[in-house]
Amino acid sequence: MKILTGKTAFFDSVPAIKYEGPQTTNPFAYRWYDENKTVAGKTMKDWLRFAVAYWHSFNGNGADPFGEATHLFAWDKNPDPIQRAKDKADAAFEMITKLGLPYYCFHDVDVVDYTNDVADNENRLRQLTAYLQQKQADSGVKLLWGTANLFSHRRYMNGASTNPDFHVLAHAGAQVKAALDATIALGGENYVFWGGREGYMSLLNTNMKKEKEHLARFLQTSRDYARKNGFTGTFFIEPKPCEPTKHQYDYDAETVIGFLRQYDLLGDFKLNLEVNHATLAGHTFQHELQVAVDAGLLGSMDANRGDYQNGWDTDQFPTNLNELTESMLIILEGGGFKGGGINFDAKIRRNSTDPADLFHAHIGGIDAFARSLVTAANILENSEYKKLREQRYQSFNSAEAKAFEAGTASLEQLRDYAVKNGEPAVTSGRQEYLENIINNYL
Repeated sequence: MKILTGKTAFFDSVPAIKYEGPQTTNPFAYRWYDENKTVAGKTMKDWLRFAVAYWHSFNGNGADPFGEATHLFAWDKNPDPIQRAKDKADAAFEMITKLGLPYYCFHDVDVVDYTNDVADNENRLRQLTAYLQQKQADSGVKLLWGTANLFSHRRYMNGASTNPDFHVLAHAGAQVKAALDATIALGGENYVFWGGREGYMSLLNTNMKKEKEHLARFLQTSRDYARKNGFTGTFFIEPKPCEPTKHQYDYDAETVIGFLRQYDLLGDFKLNLEVNHATLAGHTFQHELQVAVDAGLLGSMDANRGDYQNGWDTDQFPTNLNELTESMLIILEGGGFKGGGINFDAKIRRNSTDPADLFHAHIGGIDAFARSLVTAANILENSEYKKLREQRYQSFNSAEAKAFEAGTASLEQLRDYAVKNGEPAVTSGRQEYLENIINNYL
């Protein structure tokens, strides 16, 4: 991959990141991520499909509800919005190419600052799309997915496609149209819808049935426009239960799957799951992955983690090897992502103020996933993990159980089986032993 720099090298103190193996002490090297290493029949690059998130890495400024910005990076200083956007693109592609990653992702307003003028916004995004096209051509980096930010602007305080004001919904449509145009022009492989405020704060002023119907119609209309204009990729829905809205309509994987099925959208849409959103919903990320895999709808992942001592979406870089290994077990058994990959929807901490910290954060997350991929593959190939799970359900190999699974056993027949065979034996789930298997392979 060709390393790209603009007129200014924003990361001139950081070398290209290469694989040097587990024994290296070089902080600017991969210890586990060898993109060409074959694991379970595919290369690491093909399994993991890493992407850098434009918003956190190049728009995040470290501000929080209690303090001002702490990340004052050089690419965010030019007063001209177009040149500032180009500087940001230069920084982004310099970092992505030095990391040697294949993809990036963005919201429309990440790429260039928007105003309140629809035509001006479209013109700005077209200019930057042309700039990004050249960056992609020069580097070989591709767009994993694009999306529109339909939650930050004050007009969306009551939602976008679920807003009670049709005028607001129309603005959301204009914004999605422009974001789809940019995604198509850049060869984006997917497009994401995240309903950041598609929900309600109070049912006292909400017609929930109408709002959900509007959400479905908006998705159908957006899909039809994209298909008509040559988009052949997959659409993703990203579940989240709350924050900022009290209750969001895309609460979790099961909720989204039911919604897609109800409104006949399963043929075009899959799920983009985020770790921290799973925990906000009261689930483990492994649970959300398994739900999506079982439905054949695991499209992509936003990789991060939360803080167990905080109750909000902290978007920290993922480093927990045990949790990542359990996740990779599900992804491997499910055959991998359907169109997407692993996007680092994570941000460096408020007190990580050096540009190099962006590299350390990504290197740590990339190596954690690569190591977990290797560990999970070893567990599946060499341990009793799969055998133990199969044994737990071996009673369903009987003729009576197979009749039940086939729908040919009556409730009377179940009763007769219970009477004939007496009280069932107590069988251990062997949970602690299975947990030990994970730890033994780390």
